[in-house]
Amino acid sequence: MVYRTLKELDITEGTVRLYESYTEDNARQHLGHTGILLVPQPSKDPNDPLNWPTWKKYVAFGNICAFTFFVNYSIGGFSPAFYSISLEFRKPMATVSDLLIWPVLVLGLGNFFWVPVALYLGKRPVFVVALLVLLLSNTWAAVSRSFGSLLGSRIVAAFVGSSTEALGAAIVNDIFFLHERSTKLSFYIICLSWGNSMGPLCCGFTVSALGWRWYAWISTILTGVNFLSVFLFFPETRFDRRLDQQVDPETSIVEESKSLDKAPVASAITRGSGSQSSGESLRTRKSYLQELNPWSGIARGHSFLHLFMRPFPLVLYPAVCWAFLSYSIILASVVAINILAPFILQTPPYNFSPAISGLTGIPGIIGNLVGGFMGGYFVDVYSRWRAHRNPHGTFEPESRLPLVILPWLIVPVGLLMFGYGTQDELHWAVMFVGYGFVSVGLTAGPNIGMTYVLDSYYPVAAEALLVVNGLKNVVAFGFLYGIAPWVAASGYAKVSIVKDCSKPYIYDSQANEHAADS
Repeated sequence: MVYRTLKELDITEGTVRLYESYTEDNARQHLGHTGILLVPQPSKDPNDPLNWPTWKKYVAFGNICAFTFFVNYSIGGFSPAFYSISLEFRKPMATVSDLLIWPVLVLGLGNFFWVPVALYLGKRPVFVVALLVLLLSNTWAAVSRSFGSLLGSRIVAAFVGSSTEALGAAIVNDIFFLHERSTKLSFYIICLSWGNSMGPLCCGFTVSALGWRWYAWISTILTGVNFLSVFLFFPETRFDRRLDQQVDPETSIVEESKSLDKAPVASAITRGSGSQSSGESLRTRKSYLQELNPWSGIARGHSFLHLFMRPFPLVLYPAVCWAFLSYSIILASVVAINILAPFILQTPPYNFSPAISGLTGIPGIIGNLVGGFMGGYFVDVYSRWRAHRNPHGTFEPESRLPLVILPWLIVPVGLLMFGYGTQDELHWAVMFVGYGFVSVGLTAGPNIGMTYVLDSYYPVAAEALLVVNGLKNVVAFGFLYGIAPWVAASGYAKVSIVKDCSKPYIYDSQANEHAADS
């Protein structure tokens, strides 16, 4: 088993030429007739996902966004039913909260299984099988007659649902270009977050009118529709670009980057043009029936054991550590609010019904949307503006980082509002607005962090996202496992202050350059 440094896989370290004057005789492909280069450059293979029509890209990506939405809708949406479930099965709050706490852990650990399988066998068979098992596990939840059975169904659902955590984000790299990456990833993050926001909103009214089991049946129906859609309209997105074999000698000037008047850039061809043999252009486009085939062969040149072990060294990369730590604190805060809200709002002095307590999802939905725009489209516009101003039209992954200050200012305010509002029994609007502020961070912060990881570690993007999504759930599980006794011992206000102080606010982008050599 041979390991190589990131610089051996990709000498650019994420720094590429994004702007170049457009001319008719230019061999490199641009966005229309603009000066924006397509990074990575599409190959001549008609089956290259980068060459798909726009509608086909959006349909495929939309299916996976829907998948990740329904995973979180099915699991996270149960929170307004916790109080009713605790009464039906005669379980205390700490025990009922296991319906959300243990799935959070499994959602993270499952990445370490599904990502190597997808890299070895392809993403299409993984998503088809995972959705089928999710459908069965939601059915299991609807017919469960004991708390243990219900918990088991949620853990199985979390395991198969974890297939979308890293792989869903990795698909952004498969089918979209650098200049639009943050915007597209924000759609995925919004869908993931909206599952946790819309789920409680719908569950509250369903529990009040029909009972919590009907919420599980509705999740089963929606998952079934998504299964058919993925089976029919999601082709395989895996494509071998052989990034470690292609260097453009004319524009790759890494060795000259020591000179003050040279920029350490590589051309778009370096970042993913693949090996374009003379016969590549002669390949025929696959028919629709051929794309339905779930089998696309195994990965060439890698054993499954190699693919399984390859992500672990990435834990030492600073950008990966920063991304998963910052993501985990926000995730733990949002899930903790979802767990605690029913026990706060459905008891004195508020005495809300499950339907009304589920309305906490409304500020969450609004906050997720604002955060998605802030950490997605806004970041893409800002990074393109920075690249256009740089010498040689150079894009640097670090250009995305300055805007992370926005969610890191908003989230602490929201945590303090919810913590003090709950402890001092303030008006319910204080807690609702506070939850909305925290929800801004759930989409803005992780989107910036994950896009930065995608840009910096392009050759191992799936593995890097595995580490980010896997470990952030493990860290979040540690917070959530003790949240009920912690709140009981210290109070809501102190818990919110500790979470504010635990955020990793500062990231040294220079550390990323040193990590590429190790």
